[in-house]
Amino acid sequence: MTEEHQGGSRGWSAARKGVWSRLRFTSLRLRLVVVFGLVALTAAVSASGIAYWLNRESVLTRAQDAVLRDFEQEMRNRAGALPEHPTQDELQRTAGQMANSGQRFTVLLVAEDPDGRTVYGGSGGLSGFSLRDVPASLREAVTERQKVTSANKYPHHLYWQRIVDGDTPYLVAGTRMIGGGPTGYMLKSLEPEAKDLNSLAWSLGIATGLALIGSALLAHAAATTVLKPVQRLGVAARRLGEGKLDTRLRVSGTDELADLSRTFNKAAEALEKRVADMAARDEASRRFVADMSHELRTPLTAITAVTEVLEEELESEGGGGMDPMIEPAVRLVVSETRRLNDLVENLMEVTRFDAGTARLVLDDVDIADQITACIDARAWLDAVELDAERGIHARIDPRRLDVILANLIGNALKHGGSPVRVAVREEDTEGDGGVVVIEVRDHGPGIPEEVLPHVFDRFYKASASRPRSEGSGLGLSIALENAHIHGGGITAANSPEGGAVFTLRLPRDVSAQSPAERTGDAGGEGAEGDAR
Repeated sequence: MTEEHQGGSRGWSAARKGVWSRLRFTSLRLRLVVVFGLVALTAAVSASGIAYWLNRESVLTRAQDAVLRDFEQEMRNRAGALPEHPTQDELQRTAGQMANSGQRFTVLLVAEDPDGRTVYGGSGGLSGFSLRDVPASLREAVTERQKVTSANKYPHHLYWQRIVDGDTPYLVAGTRMIGGGPTGYMLKSLEPEAKDLNSLAWSLGIATGLALIGSALLAHAAATTVLKPVQRLGVAARRLGEGKLDTRLRVSGTDELADLSRTFNKAAEALEKRVADMAARDEASRRFVADMSHELRTPLTAITAVTEVLEEELESEGGGGMDPMIEPAVRLVVSETRRLNDLVENLMEVTRFDAGTARLVLDDVDIADQITACIDARAWLDAVELDAERGIHARIDPRRLDVILANLIGNALKHGGSPVRVAVREEDTEGDGGVVVIEVRDHGPGIPEEVLPHVFDRFYKASASRPRSEGSGLGLSIALENAHIHGGGITAANSPEGGAVFTLRLPRDVSAQSPAERTGDAGGEGAEGDAR
């Protein structure tokens, strides 16, 4: 396929999608137009049908009555003047005189001549009107002698019937002279009336079509009038959902749509005020935590210096001159001071993430060397198995990667079971330089299913029975934030073979996702996870 053909196919596909999207977008408009059209079509068809039926009956009845009156009069005047047993010539002449009446119908007279033979006399029009052209039921009704009663004074009556021959309607009538004489039949074409009725049907059909088109245009105009405020409301709702809380609708009129616009404006105003209040409280909370952390740093620095001296004294041979009675208290102070110092550092790191001030200092890092350095610095070499080949490089922030690894490995050592295994692999992805995947797996009991969704929540501890555990509950949260700032992520799961598995995924070149290399404060070091 050539490029031109491909371009044409894409253009046709885009046009088709555009049409379908507009149809979906205006589905309510289409429904209104269809409903209006159906109502108008039903009304127009009903009115046209009733009008056609009334006019048809009126036209046919009027023409039929005029013909029958004329035929009855001709039978009385001309056929009644014939002898009781006329000859065929007399019948022929009389039939021709009757056919020349104002209605111009065809006549057939039937009688018995003086010799008792049945003779026929016709006007000769319409290809020779004969007795075979008269329906049998009509012939039987005409020749049958009725019983004379007070309600029926005559033994014979005039009978008529409408027939269709070759798509042309005809009126057939017949009667018999009372007291003896010929029997007369009449054939009259109703084609002129049928043409008039066809013209009427066409006129009513055109009127119905025009009514349908007019109703569709009216429905379109009404839908536009009704849906325009709804469309504006939809656009405003989308803008509001995008965070543009100052969005308001112009209110005009006093109808239900105007009330809806006013309600939307009130809701948007209340939402804007609520969000502003929440943002202010959130900002005040972050500022409080940051200020508190900074204020705690000064006394903590002094306390830390004192506890370092006490710790050196404890570690000296024999404990120096320290009273054995206060040695446990001193050890508790040293431990809690170290824990408080780590907590303050973590809180400061959290406030940087919340405030959006955390920045990356990117460098080319060998992942295997970085993991080895992290394990060695914390004396975990005997408890951690490393499955990583040298030569897997990534452009990331080495300090923040160290924080992530320290938290994940420390969490596995603390709550899982030894040995802890760290594996590194590469994955190729489209559109960038690939992904580095680091898996940290322990051999412990695993993470309870109800805990898995919360392992990265701040200050979350799986067991309420140990609220004062050594970890602060911020380590895994900080590790996840450090992964996110790199454009990566961390997932937690249980291995089918037992134990928990934390999987870290980082892009090999963070600078491709970051606008520039940026510098920022350090913080949040150490293993502080408390997931199990």
